[in-house]
Amino acid sequence: MPEISIVIPAKNEALNIASLLDEIDAACAPVCDYEVIVVDDGSDDGMGEIVRARMADHPNLRLLHHAKSGGQSAGVHSGVLAARGAIICTLDGDGQNPPSELPALMAPLRVTGSGAIGLVAGQRVGRQDTLSKKLASKFANGIRSAILKDGTRDTGCGLKAFRRDAFLRLPYFDHMHRYLPALFARDGWEVAHVDVSHRSRGGGTSNYNNLQRGLVGIVDLMGVAWLLRRRKSARPTETGREE
Repeated sequence: MPEISIVIPAKNEALNIASLLDEIDAACAPVCDYEVIVVDDGSDDGMGEIVRARMADHPNLRLLHHAKSGGQSAGVHSGVLAARGAIICTLDGDGQNPPSELPALMAPLRVTGSGAIGLVAGQRVGRQDTLSKKLASKFANGIRSAILKDGTRDTGCGLKAFRRDAFLRLPYFDHMHRYLPALFARDGWEVAHVDVSHRSRGGGTSNYNNLQRGLVGIVDLMGVAWLLRRRKSARPTETGREE
């Protein structure tokens, strides 16, 4: 049974997926027992075939397929449901999240006495994106932080590590991946933060634009604010008793 499950939600990343998987193996093989789950979110560029061919020589690699694209949160959710590890790490399939950051993300959850931490959120430093994308992200993060007070400056970073059982108790909705710090805190978990590097996309184009993110973000933000007002007051322990 793997200790860590690395979940990669990806759509049409045929140009990036092989090198990304190589980097994950290089970063994680010396550190822990792990599996990698690629969630093919309705790709039509042959990405799934690349992953499937690689599986013959990589028994810890798994492939899930969405016949119709459901988005990043749907991909993460499918991967977590299928995962065998108690700790989940996520990263984007476009190669902009360096897999070399994974050991630092999972470390706070693996040490003795870390039972109060539910989520480790990566926060990008030196983002390699267009100016318009960086400005839109800064604006959205500022509004989100002011309303939710989640103590996180960059919830859009795909690099995260969290406890599988805690994630599956969260309310699921599209785009929930951008609100994980607030949702974990709502359930009584501590949230740790790790600064991570960022790099340019290896190939292909983004599946989303700033307008799409902005339109859905307004509705999602109001919904999460509503959930926080009905905050849970206690976190259940492993024995089922409340703390």
